Amino acid sequence: MWTKLVPATALLATVTLTAYAGAPAGAAATSGSPIGGDRLGSRGLVVPDGVKAPPKTKATSFLIAEAETGQVLAAKNPHGRFLPASTLKTLTALTLIPKLEAGKTVKPSSNAVNQEGSAVGLSTKPIYKVHDLFRALMMSSGNDAAMALAEANGGLAKTMRDMNAEAKRLQANDTVAKTPSGLDKPGQSSSAYDLALIARAGLANPDFRRYISTKTAKFPAPKKFYEISNHNKLLWRYKGMVGVKNGWTSKALGSFVGAASRDGHTIIVTIMRHEGYFWEEVEKLLDWGFAARGKVTPVGQLVDPLPAQADPVRQQATASQPPASAPLLDSAAAKQTDTSRTVGMAVIGGGLFFGLVWLGFGIFRRRSRARS
Repeated sequence: MWTKLVPATALLATVTLTAYAGAPAGAAATSGSPIGGDRLGSRGLVVPDGVKAPPKTKATSFLIAEAETGQVLAAKNPHGRFLPASTLKTLTALTLIPKLEAGKTVKPSSNAVNQEGSAVGLSTKPIYKVHDLFRALMMSSGNDAAMALAEANGGLAKTMRDMNAEAKRLQANDTVAKTPSGLDKPGQSSSAYDLALIARAGLANPDFRRYISTKTAKFPAPKKFYEISNHNKLLWRYKGMVGVKNGWTSKALGSFVGAASRDGHTIIVTIMRHEGYFWEEVEKLLDWGFAARGKVTPVGQLVDPLPAQADPVRQQATASQPPASAPLLDSAAAKQTDTSRTVGMAVIGGGLFFGLVWLGFGIFRRRSRARS
């Protein structure tokens, strides 16, 4: 009986091993690698060889990168997941700017007006345009503005889905958004690497760039207006500062995303979990980035966003069609390389040879028994 099973087992093993051999070489290693490069998986300081390390900072995590090329120049624990505080508002803005008409009038709810933490001072009157709320969000870090924008986008639940989908599109896989404001909530997280990805994408959006770089602006009030100013102190004191966003809560501690441009090049610095006053440290990290840019071997890369997804209607129609035959083998064959193809052929040949040998042995034993 067992002589009949062995050839079948051998053939089954051959098919299984063939599928494995057809997988792209190094697939397992790639799937386990951190986004942006192997060196960025470190929890310690990552610096190019042959150069002086960046200035010391009290931040638990930081990253320095060039916006144009996406090259990561230095980092410390770049994929460490921490509470982002108000730096999460960069994702809120990046997600909602394309979705909301800048001139649309918004009437904030009582819930929006009464958000805890930093606020621009909204009322429940329909006196605000969407562009006013984005200014309040990125300049004054208004938690009330964040909620009002979420409501204008169809509600909190929808906005959270949209923000998390945008994070996945950017490959900001350390980021989980639970609030539009960045107020602490269990399960919410981001990383220095992800904040740099978000900032880089935001800098490519003219509206985003305008909101983060505005120093002062007139803001609507029930009676006339009042002036608001940007919380980013470096807009007034660091040469070439473009802006972006700072944040702080008692649990998250200090966090900051900053970008500055000089001679046609932009350096991004992100820090997370800083114990106190970080402005001077960020200035020194920016200086180091400008000095190192173009002269060092990068330690990693800010990856590009994933391609835009296909039309959901088309996806649904495709999903309703019957699956093609042998999709696993078709996919494996499509991904074969010369090396994997050679290995696959060897495995197939070896498996078939093994099966035939055992089949012949079984026939020989059967005949021997018949003769006896």
